[in-house]
Amino acid sequence: MASVAQAIRMALHYGEKHLGVKDVFGQDVGAPLGGVFTATQGLKTAWNTPLDERGIISMAMGIAMTGDRCVAEIQFGDYIFNTIDLLKIAGNTLWCTNGQVELPMVVMTPVGAGIFGSVYHSHSFDAWASRLPGWKIVMPSNPLDAYGLMLAAIKDPNPVLYLKSKALMRHKGDELIPGEPADEKELKAMIDKPVQNSVGWKARWPDLEEYIVPIGKGKITHAGEHITVVTYSRMVHLCNEVAEKLSHEGISVEVIDLRSIYPYDWQMIKESIAKTGRVLFVNEDTEVTNFGEHLAYRTTQECFYQLMARPRVLAGKNLPGIGLSPNLEKNSVPQHHDIEVAIREVVAEVP
Repeated sequence: MASVAQAIRMALHYGEKHLGVKDVFGQDVGAPLGGVFTATQGLKTAWNTPLDERGIISMAMGIAMTGDRCVAEIQFGDYIFNTIDLLKIAGNTLWCTNGQVELPMVVMTPVGAGIFGSVYHSHSFDAWASRLPGWKIVMPSNPLDAYGLMLAAIKDPNPVLYLKSKALMRHKGDELIPGEPADEKELKAMIDKPVQNSVGWKARWPDLEEYIVPIGKGKITHAGEHITVVTYSRMVHLCNEVAEKLSHEGISVEVIDLRSIYPYDWQMIKESIAKTGRVLFVNEDTEVTNFGEHLAYRTTQECFYQLMARPRVLAGKNLPGIGLSPNLEKNSVPQHHDIEVAIREVVAEVP
């Protein structure tokens, strides 16, 4: 099975071969590295930029304004913050030009904790991203979705932020990407650059097929009856594991992987809450002005009379940064224990 990094790489190859992607660029995106997580290794259209986040976003906007499709990478989401004004302009360009100028650009960046990257390599960006009107925001939790959401992002005529979890880049799924070899070693030999004797190396791409995950469509990853847990990206795996554990005690947890932050699958959330009467929103961004707070607010506005307990948000601590020590990181963002305790509390609450 492919890893998330390999899935992104294959999606970008499919994009440059079939969907008109002419430029994939960013710091260390091209040869020889092929991205800090190797997600752009072996691509024909990949090239390196200086360490200049504002230049990268500006270049992407310029390319997209000419009508060409491009994928730009900010090497770590922690360094995207100094481009906020440019992202705002990219998001409102279609509106400001009365629908005349589309921007078919994808900006991808690794986000979140989980790799013990300390203060400069552990930030989340999903809450900030959700405040950028005009952008679509996707956050895959597995290789198949990573592939399908990248193709959907490339095909979209307007800006898409593709937020990939740092901690999931080596995660392998349990479903094959269409056209992916079933033998993991065969795939590695085809598309992974060897560490040694790599002079003249070129990727041998499998015969990949189109597979689209619609932006804005969530997925139920664990069916349940007693409580709804809404999450995305890395937290999907933690929530699924806790849900499986609690199922042996008779606590039935429904886990929804949003996959997209905006637009998001409100209909799926609403139907699940109507069934369970309880909801917990989980993510690792800081808890103040968190995207989960918006979902909790909307829940109280539209599902109030169906609720059996108050909506809860479980998120990262409101701290200036995440420390290098494993203990500091684990006490800064939700862990299995935190999710389990929150679920038990919501389930135990009665009107």
